[in-house]
Amino acid sequence: MARRLIPTLNRVLIEKLVQPSKTTAGILLPEKSAKLNSGKVVAVGPGLKDKAGNTIPVAVKEGDTVLLPEYGGTQVKLGEKEYHLYRDEDILGILHDWLVKD
Repeated sequence: MARRLIPTLNRVLIEKLVQPSKTTAGILLPEKSAKLNSGKVVAVGPGLKDKAGNTIPVAVKEGDTVLLPEYGGTQVKLGEKEYHLYRDEDILGILHDWLVKD
């Protein structure tokens, strides 16, 4: 039976990205060379409610690649996959690929 976790309130479900240990040419990379604690957003909650009852939406959306703090989050295992739950305000930023034009 497949399971799907839908976060509550302002929580975000993230699948952490594993950095490659070697390049495509086969060169082994040192462990600390490109260690970036990042992950892909799998699911987001609806957001928090303010005092007036209006919903404050979550800042990220499904599919975003985000920068995560070194510590924190709640580890969740669904089937064989491992995920982490973070509050929206704990996510440090959204990572975008920059295209450099000559």
